[in-house]
Amino acid sequence: MSTPNPTAKAPAKSGGNSFDPSFLIIVGLFAVAIIFYTFVLGNGANFEGGDPENHPVSEGIQKWLGTFHKGGVVVPILITCFLIVLTFSIERFISLAKATGAGSVDSFVRRVKSHLAVDNIDAALAEADKQKGSVGNVIKQVLGRYKEIFNDNTMNRDQKVASLHKELEDATSLEVPMLEKNLSIIATLASVSTLIGLLGTVLGMIKAFSALANAGAPDTAALSTGISEALINTALGIGSSALAIISYNFFTGKIDGLTYNIDEIGFSIMQNFSSKAK
Repeated sequence: MSTPNPTAKAPAKSGGNSFDPSFLIIVGLFAVAIIFYTFVLGNGANFEGGDPENHPVSEGIQKWLGTFHKGGVVVPILITCFLIVLTFSIERFISLAKATGAGSVDSFVRRVKSHLAVDNIDAALAEADKQKGSVGNVIKQVLGRYKEIFNDNTMNRDQKVASLHKELEDATSLEVPMLEKNLSIIATLASVSTLIGLLGTVLGMIKAFSALANAGAPDTAALSTGISEALINTALGIGSSALAIISYNFFTGKIDGLTYNIDEIGFSIMQNFSSKAK
């Protein structure tokens, strides 16, 4: 898997005044992370004597909850990163499932190409109506333009081909940004989560070395707390980053497959039109 570059494939904006709820979702997830850190991880039952300042209890799920709480103030930020990646991954999964349409895209491509081979444009349009999704929407729009200009005597052949090609490009440019929406957030967190985890690791190690620097016997409690903080933040940062990288690569692969199908049918339509248009 390749590490995503958040600047490499930034989705185009569909409208300057359209409301994007992503920021509000992120703020809401941050609030959820703080509540989880304070009231679940920081629950007194997770610690000896019921005090979060003490060590976590020695057994059960409370031990792990208390241990993660010892990761310090960076933990809520890392939990937020994890929740953002998870939330937008689910959103992309649902959106791309809808974009795929009603059935297999590969089968749809074959059916449309077979109809084009016998110049049955109406049947190809009917297939696009049934398929729906991003691929179906693009093909429906392009085939509609195909029928509209095929017998237009006010345009010569080159003008018709150019008009149809522009229709294909316009239709594709409207669909692709919707497929890529929120992927830049996932790509950014693939890198940022690791850096935030590293920050928590450094803060934890500073506490650990401060405990070692005390005169006389080292403060073993402070030393263990610092090391726990360092390792917990490392684990959370790496885990969130790994999830983001896997998610980003999975969804970009799905999008590439859909855009390839659009290009494949678009090429067939253009080839058919160029051979028939007058």
